[in-house]
Amino acid sequence: MAKQDRAIRTRQTILQAAAKIFEERGYQAATIADILHTAGVTKGALYFHFQSKEHLAQGVLHEQDQRLTIPDRPCKLQQLADEVLLHAYRLQTDPMVRAGVRLTMDQHAEGLDRTGPFLRWSTICRQHLEKAQAQGELLPHVNPAVTADTLVAAFAGIQSMSQTISDYQDLQTRTTHLLQHLLPSITQPPILTTLDLTPQRGQHLYEEVRDRLATVS
Repeated sequence: MAKQDRAIRTRQTILQAAAKIFEERGYQAATIADILHTAGVTKGALYFHFQSKEHLAQGVLHEQDQRLTIPDRPCKLQQLADEVLLHAYRLQTDPMVRAGVRLTMDQHAEGLDRTGPFLRWSTICRQHLEKAQAQGELLPHVNPAVTADTLVAAFAGIQSMSQTISDYQDLQTRTTHLLQHLLPSITQPPILTTLDLTPQRGQHLYEEVRDRLATVS
């Protein structure tokens, strides 16, 4: 068990180092040597867990989605909004998430499959919207798949604009504005008035999920 715990810690150390380098330099400019130096591990240890720089990048892309799960909400549109607001907060505060977004949006990352995060987010949003539709929360014209793709694309643009203008400092406010503009076009009016879309909600959600994890642990 001690050996397994050590391997898990080593893998996490490598991923954190890779996230730092990918965020700072982008995929093309990052090197295995840079990541090794930052992680403080041997080349053998790194290649035991990751076969290449591409595998490291995929590890970072996958890691950003792990561990934090929004509790089930009776209102599925609130749950959808919570997913987006929590991600915005984590993007401000979690280097792993920032690195994952940098990789996802990096159009110069030749040879790296960047479709995973977009497809995962579209699937998550579509599932929430389908449940919202089944509960009568959506307006009749709404197509959950089209709306999910539109929300993901719009949020990607908001992230990029916030990163460029303020290094993500205004991202929670911009995310609230996005939801306030998008949701009225798809939501039944009585449901819309119940939704909490405030910029502070992302941090509150993070603390809620963190406390639940601590209780389980």
